[in-house]
Amino acid sequence: MRIFADYHTHTVYSHGKGTIEDNVKRAIEIGLEVIAITDHGPAHVFYGLRKRDFKKMREEIDKINEKYPQIKVLMGVEANLISLEGDIDVPDELMKYLDILLMGYHEGVMPKDFRSTLQLFGKNMASKYFISLREEMREKNTQAMINAIKKYKIDIITHPGAKVDIDTQKLAKAAKEKGTALEINSSHGYMTVEYVKIAKKEGCKFVINSDAHTPHKVGDFKRGIEIAKEAGLTEEDIINAKR
Repeated sequence: MRIFADYHTHTVYSHGKGTIEDNVKRAIEIGLEVIAITDHGPAHVFYGLRKRDFKKMREEIDKINEKYPQIKVLMGVEANLISLEGDIDVPDELMKYLDILLMGYHEGVMPKDFRSTLQLFGKNMASKYFISLREEMREKNTQAMINAIKKYKIDIITHPGAKVDIDTQKLAKAAKEKGTALEINSSHGYMTVEYVKIAKKEGCKFVINSDAHTPHKVGDFKRGIEIAKEAGLTEEDIINAKR
């Protein structure tokens, strides 16, 4: 199994350690055909892109694509889920800059409103200590993600299950219907083998990404490939895999 594209990498624009060009050079060095630059969405309090960065990054990536024609460099963002209704933190006017849209649940994010602060973030935190809340939040987390992929053209759900509990089967079914891939994240180790097996039964597609935060980690798919193989996936199941 050969992974030809890394669709999830971070740079100094959020909390990565390298520049866009640093990531691209590493991708070329290891023989990747495609790399996406996907820094955190603006609602992330500590690491989020500033809205003015979108245009700046788009221009930088366009120049890099001219400079390095041997690889395709995509402008993306790892958007944050910010409400139970499935809202994300990338306004419509910024979507025009993107080639690819990723979305995941993260802590340290500014929610859309007070209700979301309480329901999506407060209760998830409380559920770590109160067992009685866990099933409720599992359902709400899952439905919020499903709402998001129905509301937006999301290409990839990042590390599903890593930050909050979800119903993998329900999410996978919705992902298949909307053409959204579920990520096997080589950094987090999510999706787990168990989650992948459940999702595979629903017929959805997967993607193996590095989630690199340093240039050296770009294209480091070892853990993700191990999970995929143990779960019985083939190249046909994975959108960035070849024989």
